[in-house]
Amino acid sequence: MNYKYFPHTETDLRAMLDKVGARSLADLYAEVPDGIRFRGDYKLPESMCELEVRRLFEQLGQQNRQLVCFAGAGVYDHYTPAVVPAIVGRSEFLTSYTPYQAEVSQGTLHYIFEYQSMMAELTGMDVANASMYDGTTATAEAVLMAAAVSKKQQRVLVSETVDPKTRAVVQAYTCHRDIDLVTVPQSGGVTDKLSLMRLLAEGGVAGVVVQQPNYFGIIEDYTGYADACHEQKALFIMNSIAADLALLKTPGEWGADIAVGDGQSLGIPMQFGGPYIGYLCCTEKLLRKMPGRIVGKTQDSRGQRAFVLTLQAREQHIRRQKATSNICSNESLMALFVTVYMSLMGKQGLKEAARLSYAGAHYLRDRLLATGHFRMAYDRPFFNEFCVRYDGDVDALQKRLVRNGIFGGIKVGADILMLAVTEKRTREEIDQLIELI
Repeated sequence: MNYKYFPHTETDLRAMLDKVGARSLADLYAEVPDGIRFRGDYKLPESMCELEVRRLFEQLGQQNRQLVCFAGAGVYDHYTPAVVPAIVGRSEFLTSYTPYQAEVSQGTLHYIFEYQSMMAELTGMDVANASMYDGTTATAEAVLMAAAVSKKQQRVLVSETVDPKTRAVVQAYTCHRDIDLVTVPQSGGVTDKLSLMRLLAEGGVAGVVVQQPNYFGIIEDYTGYADACHEQKALFIMNSIAADLALLKTPGEWGADIAVGDGQSLGIPMQFGGPYIGYLCCTEKLLRKMPGRIVGKTQDSRGQRAFVLTLQAREQHIRRQKATSNICSNESLMALFVTVYMSLMGKQGLKEAARLSYAGAHYLRDRLLATGHFRMAYDRPFFNEFCVRYDGDVDALQKRLVRNGIFGGIKVGADILMLAVTEKRTREEIDQLIELI
């Protein structure tokens, strides 16, 4: 054997090479020009024992700085109860994969069903799935859903107040499809309703995408949006931060056809960008066009409660060419994470965390304005995130805050700083930020 951990024997390799008509492994790369082949040695470190490896990673870990986070823009520093990772880390959960065999996957199917039930209630929608990577791809899948439902109408309107990262992913998903993305301009930090109505009246619109709270943290008023969309046979798609829905009017109450967003705010640590989980919920009418996993409850031959993957003909492992989505990886571990979190927090706990975030953000806003160096970028209602204009050097300010252990928001304009507050931020931490300013 050439490599210690490769399972193939010389006989196996010879049989495979004979099958494809090659004399050696090198023949498989014969078409690669010699000028771009790497001929040197790989710069791999010397082998280490376990103790040395642990010491190395401890030293690397010590280079990280733990900052007090006042940044958001889609990822938020929420509290994670200690019992959540303890449960999720159990081997029967951590090592499980896609539950194709219902007979041996009842536990996994059960908690996915509970996750779907909780997300449907949180968003005010009829049904939910459990297979989205994150909020950006969930939004892109919703756009593809809208195009698939309308068939003849292939224009999708996306508000400029939707997170730029989300809009970029939607663009990537649709650029090679017959879908025309049109940006609805913003005015004063909110969607320009007159522009939206004009674009809708032009016809050919499959869906409209908005965000609540929007990218700037503003709580927009979407009264009449759903009716206007439905009059033109378009779907109304709303992207929301999951935790904010504990207090805000739900997408279902706004009349949305599809509710999407990121579930990271439901206790998942920021952890350098992932893994997270996107949610996608919709009305019952759109159930068969929904991508990803859907777990249903039924009865077995003995009349006992059982759980199964249902409507699998929508999925790419059954009908790859006609599937509603090519996302097939199992996101159920993250679904379990937020299910345990929501179970522990309960309705009142989710509301209390949201109230603390709201109160902390407004306290920070008041303290910033009182310094005389800041003014609101948009005079609009906000939840736990907001934009301010600074009369000094934003870059210098952020560097000074970092030097003092504070991640002081995100620069979204030449003089605009976007700050977020969660239930983890204390009044003392907010006061410390103000003192540094």
